[in-house]
Amino acid sequence: MIALLSTEKPITKKDACGILNISYNTTRLNNIIQEFEDRESFRATRKAQLKGKRATKEEIKDSIQSYLRGESVSEIAQGLYRSSGFIKGILDRVGVPTRPAAVEDRKGYAFLPDKCISEEFSPGETVWSAFYHAPALVQKEVHEIDYIKKYSSKCYSIYVWENTEGLVRGGYYGASLAYDLGKLTHLEEYGIDLEKI
Repeated sequence: MIALLSTEKPITKKDACGILNISYNTTRLNNIIQEFEDRESFRATRKAQLKGKRATKEEIKDSIQSYLRGESVSEIAQGLYRSSGFIKGILDRVGVPTRPAAVEDRKGYAFLPDKCISEEFSPGETVWSAFYHAPALVQKEVHEIDYIKKYSSKCYSIYVWENTEGLVRGGYYGASLAYDLGKLTHLEEYGIDLEKI
């Protein structure tokens, strides 16, 4: 819309208000444009200040925690005034399990980093589900079938956490084999409280 106002044949301010779906008010339109330009200027300045600098402990912690809570890499990068590649590098280096960006790609299993691999989990442990692409809480080991004989792995009943609109954390129950679950305890050294993700 700003580009349309600054072309050789600019649109009228009334048309600009129509694009923004606001009533015709030039003062309000000018304020919206000024706020947007100030925000973009601040973001560019902040990114330039941080360029070439190493990630701080707080940035690493915030990146991990936000990603495990369901934020996308680009949202985290925007909030920390860093590039998406920088945030992706932090997550890969630390060993955070990845989640496919497209919803359609989340229909299958994802690979777990080596730091997450484990064959046994204890009840009450926070883990990452490679099938559901989300953090989960181990409820108990399932013994109805000899899963070790059938699948060469133990099976666990899990509660998969899901984002909700309110303050209460939601989710659903599922079952998962041990090789589809990843330990997250290695993230505690970065200050991550696994109970609060």
